[in-house]
Amino acid sequence: MPITSSAKKALRGSQRKRLVNQRYWQKMRQLIKALRKNPDAKALPAIFRTLDQAAKKNVIHSKKADRLKARLSQLVNKTKPVAKKI
Repeated sequence: MPITSSAKKALRGSQRKRLVNQRYWQKMRQLIKALRKNPDAKALPAIFRTLDQAAKKNVIHSKKADRLKARLSQLVNKTKPVAKKI
């Protein structure tokens, strides 16, 4: 338990940040898991938006967000049917 008043304030701030971070992580994991289960290009913008917001709020590193977006895009493009040339 914190003793000093500044430590008590820091604890309150830390708890608020923890809740915000948990919400972002939960949303990211939920969206990514759904996309991996059923790859769909229509779901990508929502996932990209969430990853960018998490990176902007320093929940995840911006390069990690970029890496996840690239890998998810590859996954969707890999599963997309390719039209045959005539």
